[in-house]
Formats: sequence, structure tokens, C-alpha cells
Amino acid sequence: MAKNRVIFFIHKEVHILDLAGAVQAFYEAGYYGHPYDIIYVSDSPGQICSAKLQLSGLKPYSTVKIVPSDIIIVAGFDLRQLPSTRKNKFHNWLRQAASMGATICSVCTGSFSLAEAGLLDNRECTTHWKYTDRLKEEYPAVKVLTNRLFVKSDNVYTSAGVTTGIDMVLFLLEERHGAAFVYQVARELVVYIRRDGGDSQESIYLQYRRHINEDIHVVQDWIIGNLQKKIKVEQLASLVYTSPRNLTRLFKATTGITIGQYLEKLRVEKAIHLLHQRSKIGAITRQCGLQSANQLRHIVKKHTGSLPSQLRALP
Repeated sequence: MAKNRVIFFIHKEVHILDLAGAVQAFYEAGYYGHPYDIIYVSDSPGQICSAKLQLSGLKPYSTVKIVPSDIIIVAGFDLRQLPSTRKNKFHNWLRQAASMGATICSVCTGSFSLAEAGLLDNRECTTHWKYTDRLKEEYPAVKVLTNRLFVKSDNVYTSAGVTTGIDMVLFLLEERHGAAFVYQVARELVVYIRRDGGDSQESIYLQYRRHINEDIHVVQDWIIGNLQKKIKVEQLASLVYTSPRNLTRLFKATTGITIGQYLEKLRVEKAIHLLHQRSKIGAITRQCGLQSANQLRHIVKKHTGSLPSQLRALP
């Protein structure tokens, strides 16, 4: 099987976890059938991490010929090591890679390199919460978003930093290889995939969780863990000590969908999983918190175009 490539650019004073989390996710992908060649490049054959670990054997970035299928990731680093005038060649290399269609990513303060290269002009992006104001001030053409784990804008991806680099890589892997695959990788990494661990259908659990509003995460976690119950907005609002009206507004603003839509998507996802396991209709109805087999039939047909009996018959 031909391998895809992921190329990590390493600045001086790179932050270890910004680099290592993303590296490990791609490394584990190989164990589940989608190997990646991992290449480490820099503008020096050796770099020292911010934690003073010495890295060596780094390839000159200029010797790597980029192809459209490549993923390039700029790991976060100490911003005091941002000599923009000395890295013009590197920024040109990044621009050329982006223009070829390669996927360009940053973890944490790596976004400043992308911004310096002009790749974030008029794009939505994010960075570590501590540096969002600085990114806005130094690069006014950049549309910096807060309260986001990572942001995709065409072929440019930016993440908020540290462990969110793992979230971003899992999203990249999901785009390329599907939700079921990325769940295997996440399980291997033993990371919180912003979902309850009881079900094996991933897409709804990975979607609508790419934010950092802890109150909404609490509500989402409770819904996932209590899907079999009759769920009321008043009950959810009490979990985070707010009013039903405010929670309804905040949930939509944070996730992009309403509580009702989120709940229905979760129930459909779980129903499909149970149908594939050939569970009994009555058991599926109860576990999904539905009132009747007719309601199950209605929502499954609405979301999939198929009847429960058709999905249950699939191998």
C-alpha cells in the first residue's frame, strides 16, 4: 500500500507536546491500515525544544518536493523564536505548497508562521487562547476565532494548541479514512474523543464538539449518557446553572444546531448502530429514548432514506 506523507516543520524552541501529540496520531494510523511516512524538516539539522530536549537529523525543508496529497504541520513554538525576516524562504515554501493543494496545518503558535506566510489572510483560524489577541493585532487581515479547538478553511487547518493538535489530526484522519477508522486511532491513543465511549458510531460524536465551552460539553456528555431517558431542556439547564432560554441560545450559538436537532441525530446514530447489531426493535426504541416503533421508523427514514428493517438486513 502506498503511504501518504505528513511533514512536520520544527522551529527552534518547539513545544514537545504540540509536536508529539500529532505525530503519535499519524503513527498509530499505520497500525489500522493507513500508514503515513512521517518526515521531520527544519531550517537547521538540529533544533532544541522549549523543554531543552535536543532534536537532530532533521531534513532541510527545501529538499522535500511537495505533492498535493502531502500534509504539512507547523508545530507550536516559543514566540520569541519568530525571526520573520530570516524565514522568507520558508514562507515561500509554505505558500508554494498551499498553492499546489497540499494540506497546511498549524498547532498552537505555529499559526503565526502561517500568518507570516500570508496563508491566513482573509481566512478563519485559531491559535492558543493566550495568543489570539496578539495574532489579531499583528496580522489584521486574519480572521481569528476564539472558543474553537481547531478551524478548517479550505486546505488550511489551525488548532488551538497542545492537545487540540490531536483533535485536529483525528479530524484530518476522519476526512480521509472515515469515522470508524478514526475511532480506532483515538482508542489506541486513549484520548477523550468528545463523546461517550459506549457506542461505536462516531460521526455525530466527533461533530459539534469542536468548541471549548465546558458548559455545553457538560450538557452534551449528559445527553449522550442518558439517551434512553425523556430529556427536557429544563433538566439540562439545571446541570449548568442557567435558564432554559439561555441554554437554548448558547447551545445553538456554540454548536450550530439546536438541542432538539442534536438529540435526534444522536438517537438516529445509536439506532443505526443497534440495527446493524440486529437488536430487537423494542430494545432499540427503549435505548434510544423513543416512544414507539413508529417514531423509530420515522426518524430513521428521515435521516437515512431507509426503513429500520432495511438497515437491519445489511451485512
